[in-house]
Amino acid sequence: MKLHYFALSGHAHRAHLFLSLLGIDHELVHVDMVNGEHKSPKFLELNPFGQVPVLEDGDLVIADSIAIMVYAAKKVGATNWLPEDAADLAQVQRWLSVAAGEIAYGPCAARLLTLFGAKFDANDVIARAHGVLKLIDDRLSNRDWIALDHPTAADIALYSYIANAPEGNVALDTYTHVLAWLKRIEALPGFVPFETSSVGLRAAS
Repeated sequence: MKLHYFALSGHAHRAHLFLSLLGIDHELVHVDMVNGEHKSPKFLELNPFGQVPVLEDGDLVIADSIAIMVYAAKKVGATNWLPEDAADLAQVQRWLSVAAGEIAYGPCAARLLTLFGAKFDANDVIARAHGVLKLIDDRLSNRDWIALDHPTAADIALYSYIANAPEGNVALDTYTHVLAWLKRIEALPGFVPFETSSVGLRAAS
């Protein structure tokens, strides 16, 4: 497998992290997004949206981090990460949707502003980030994992942008349950860290 990847992309990191946790060998193909490689004709043949990550598995091409995670879990039969039971799968899917929605428009957007100068209102995206973090912290107040009683794809989908939320000026200090959950994920066999940058709250640390 080849994973087209950009080290500062949380979407790319979640796909890379999930493949690593599942023990799936994969080659990282670095995409030079700074110089626009993701908009080149060659890359757009892989993903017309011009986004990373993209997974190549033989002749099969899969774009989108969540789609890659679902494919990987199904391919190796990792039902602990992506359950077959309808009720359990619904719980996981609920939080995959949060990763694609509230996380994308909160901590992800706040980080895009500081790292890449994205045109967002800082107060708005930071407020959105704290809103979803409060919900997640409450969810984790009496449980170790976000969806079920063990780690699932839901935890991994949420991890990257929450872990690096301080880069978007989103402080995590008061979210004690979230901080403990981050450490649990980071202790999993096969964990790979998300590259950090000295921006936002990390600029002074």
